[in-house]
Amino acid sequence: MTICAISTSQGGAIGIIRTSGPEAIHITDKIFHARKSLLEAKSHTQHFGHIMEGKEIIDEVLVSVFRAPHSYTGEDATEISCHGSSYILQKILQLLIQAGCRMAQPGEFTQRAFQNGKMDLSQAEAVADLIASTNEVSHRVALSQLRGHFSSRLTQLRDQLLHLTTLIELELDFSDHEDLEFADRTALLALANDIDSHITHLAHSFKTGQAIKQGIPVAIVGKTNAGKSTLLNRLLQDERAIVSDIHGTTRDTIEDITDIHGITFRFIDTAGIRTTNDAVEQIGIQRTYQSIQRATIVIWLIDEQPTPSETIDILNRTQDKSLLIVRNKIDLIPDHLPKLSIPSSTSLTVIPISARQGTNITELQEAIYAAADIPDIHEGDTIITSARHYEALTHAHTNLIRVIEGLTTSLSGDLIAEDLRLVLADLADITGGSITSQETLNNVFSHFCVGK
Repeated sequence: MTICAISTSQGGAIGIIRTSGPEAIHITDKIFHARKSLLEAKSHTQHFGHIMEGKEIIDEVLVSVFRAPHSYTGEDATEISCHGSSYILQKILQLLIQAGCRMAQPGEFTQRAFQNGKMDLSQAEAVADLIASTNEVSHRVALSQLRGHFSSRLTQLRDQLLHLTTLIELELDFSDHEDLEFADRTALLALANDIDSHITHLAHSFKTGQAIKQGIPVAIVGKTNAGKSTLLNRLLQDERAIVSDIHGTTRDTIEDITDIHGITFRFIDTAGIRTTNDAVEQIGIQRTYQSIQRATIVIWLIDEQPTPSETIDILNRTQDKSLLIVRNKIDLIPDHLPKLSIPSSTSLTVIPISARQGTNITELQEAIYAAADIPDIHEGDTIITSARHYEALTHAHTNLIRVIEGLTTSLSGDLIAEDLRLVLADLADITGGSITSQETLNNVFSHFCVGK
């Protein structure tokens, strides 16, 4: 069945409608009028003409023709570039449906590309990530995956696993042939450990991938009236939070995002921490503590020397966080703040700023970026951003550990081979492929001369 859909957001100057399927060119030609029929058009050509309803011109358009298999979906396809009017787009869509198309389901164009072998499942998922990318680094990671760098790495691991499986299964099937030599268990063990090292490295990149994709949560905490809302507004370069000299103005968390060096940070302005009998403010303070738990980075904003109990409380709550101590209002109190007296905090430095005047905000942003500890992402680097991929790699690691233990303890080859097949299936889940016994058999014939 031939499908159609609007592929651009409405409201722009130009709109694009896509079709794909066996009748895509024929159906488009039914509503397109030009000097030359689209049925005679070569692939990857553009044609100027009019979309017509009877004798009425709907719009002047450009139609791009793509013939199978050289299209995004691997099928015959067209793209109609028209003016971005909502009426025009809907009218052309209506005419296509009347001519024989049906509306595409969400993601169906990419699904057809996967089904027709134009991309694997991980690349198909990267299309959605690329569209949803909100910063430079997430765009770079998604583009790398779309170009097949992750798939290529998995293919290499898969080939190594197939070789390992081949050796084990040959040992089982041809162990009575004295003239056949197989790799010893030490060599197999070294290969299994090497594969597991790569799988583990990929799985560990998921934490970085999630930070890049979802944004890094940064909680701004401190006493009331320390300037947290002013700092949030300064970092966002927007009047996002209400600023007041009245204590307890912020009673709930306020969250917004901004980019620093291509990485998205989610800043959370929290209710000021103090002792209060106000029930609503107490709820806000509890949410402050919850924000600390959810944050990766905590900015402890102070405008005066904290008490030992305040310091101990913050340090205890941020033991597994990156803590930045920031002294605000240096424009009002220019003298240096005394160093904190808690021994465990001697490695922490105090960053002096003025949120109101913007003094040292750039230095604070650099400190926030450094605290995120995001490695430099280069073309071809493989970073896992999908929870599904992470789960599959984790399962593969678990099954491969059993293979390593089996090789170490001289476990029966058939049990080791079964665990290897599970690892292969785990990796196949990521790309949407499948591992068959025939494929293993083909690998046997390609590497060994059996039956001589």
